[in-house]
Amino acid sequence: MLAIRRVSMHCCRNQRLSFSTVRICCGKREVSLSCGNYAYEFVETQGTALNSFSPSPRVYSSSSYGKVYSFSSQPGTKSDGDEFNDLENSMAKEIAFEDENHDPVLSSKQELYESDEDDAAEELFGDMETFSDGFEIGGGKRIHGDVPVLSMAKTIITSPRVPVITTVNKWLEEGNELTKAEISSAMFHLKKRKLFTKAFQLSEWLAYKNHVDLSERYYASHVDLTVKIRGVYKAGEYVGSIPQAFRGALVYQALLAGCVAATNLKKSEEVFRKMKDLNIPLSCFVCNKMLLLYRRTDERKIPYILRLMEEEKVQPSLFTYEVLINWKGHSNDIEGMEKLVETMKSEGLEPNSRIQASLARNYVGAGLKDKAEEILKNMENGDVMKNRWACRWLLEIYGSLGREDEVERIWKVCEPDARLSECMAAIEAWGSLGRVENAEAAFETLVKKANVPSTRHVAFMLRVYANHKMLAKATELVKRMSGLNCRIGPLAWDALVKLYIGAGEVGKAASVIEKGIEAKNGRPMFISFMAVMEKFAEKGDVHNAEKIFMMMERAGYAPGIRQFQSILDAYINSNTPVYGFIKRMQADNIFPNRSLAAKLARVNEFRKDSILELL
Repeated sequence: MLAIRRVSMHCCRNQRLSFSTVRICCGKREVSLSCGNYAYEFVETQGTALNSFSPSPRVYSSSSYGKVYSFSSQPGTKSDGDEFNDLENSMAKEIAFEDENHDPVLSSKQELYESDEDDAAEELFGDMETFSDGFEIGGGKRIHGDVPVLSMAKTIITSPRVPVITTVNKWLEEGNELTKAEISSAMFHLKKRKLFTKAFQLSEWLAYKNHVDLSERYYASHVDLTVKIRGVYKAGEYVGSIPQAFRGALVYQALLAGCVAATNLKKSEEVFRKMKDLNIPLSCFVCNKMLLLYRRTDERKIPYILRLMEEEKVQPSLFTYEVLINWKGHSNDIEGMEKLVETMKSEGLEPNSRIQASLARNYVGAGLKDKAEEILKNMENGDVMKNRWACRWLLEIYGSLGREDEVERIWKVCEPDARLSECMAAIEAWGSLGRVENAEAAFETLVKKANVPSTRHVAFMLRVYANHKMLAKATELVKRMSGLNCRIGPLAWDALVKLYIGAGEVGKAASVIEKGIEAKNGRPMFISFMAVMEKFAEKGDVHNAEKIFMMMERAGYAPGIRQFQSILDAYINSNTPVYGFIKRMQADNIFPNRSLAAKLARVNEFRKDSILELL
């Protein structure tokens, strides 16, 4: 553990937080945030109301809930810090995410590469302890390995969009028996297929009918589902209602995992402190979740978790090393990454396939193509047929290396009986090589295999069109998939956002996000919001950049330093003074780093200029 900490120190020494002195007066911004419906009103200088994303110098909103926060460009009113106290609570609006749950800060490429178990979810829950399904089969034995799809599971999965209670009652009326094996199979496969709404309804019905024992595992499983369906705040309320006797480590681990999945830094740290206050022993699972959270939000805090692991003698797992290797690779610290691999091997742990693929990707990103190809050859191990499991990664990474010959060789092996993951990797690889027609052929193979493609499948093809600015083909594909009753969700929305931005249609990209929020068929991805916000910021469009900021809060994304940086860019590019920005950030427990402090100083100069003009 000490060796891991030492490897991490070099990178972090160069990332010390630096603040510059910035004097900012407090003001108010006229943006209403509430737990209920949002009522936006946009006003131009001429007084014309707007409904679209068009430039406008002023914006205000109204709400029946009374709390009002005004834009930072509006000076003249004394700021009251108390008005920000309930800002986080205003994000507790219940949003029903049906059947999809994605990590908000993963890049769209990371999101796309998911196996049947969902790689992104595996990264978040891969080392999840036994609360993941929450149910036991006969004799108290846990579910491990392959679980058969039994009768009730098949019925619920294939049923139309009707309440699960109706489906189960009909199934029972047909003479079927509700056994523990049927319950466990149904819960396992509903979660595996991301049918979280159905799993949630089934879980509540089973508890109501006393068909399951209300153990800590059950409550932990239900917390996990509540986070996915209703969000972390509703899940926190549910935890408070659980009987004290069952409110143990598993319940809080489930809540923490949900907060990390939502990348909600404030709530995650709150749960982490709560576990410490309750003297819940520090586990590798909890440390891994916090490492994953800090890798995505504040890398300076990673050494703190490593020190805790050392002090509490928590043994790192393969997943721990995977998170740290990804962190080092993302920071382009190849030397530190390689030292981590050496440390891992010295402790008797060998890199698994996911870690090997991560190492290869990081080498490609650093321009070390020879090292990347060496790892790929080791993964293939001389016989791609015997190591078919590696094909999805080989296709993807060879494509990013520009090795068309290798992509063609591996795809010839896979194509006759291609798996869905291999089809998706082939689409991405051919798209990276500029062979759009080959990518389309791989997509047709996928459609034949999947019958009705998922939003993730469609998103792979849309990404190829987006990268090659083929808006007409993307539009045609969306229409075709809609005709097949394919649900278009967050990944596809992200590809469409990228397409519109590439075509210079930022307003249309913003409209895609707005419709995505209203659809409640999942929520738009974090990177989709940021792509649009950054484009508005580049144009100096404070009005629409602030509107996207509000929409992110409405969708449940906690404010972070990246969002505030984009908002400041909008003020800078429009030469607009800013008021009360420090207070606004502090309300969300965000503090400026060196670059943000420098930007604050710049907008402070605009304010001085405007005062001089008045004089």
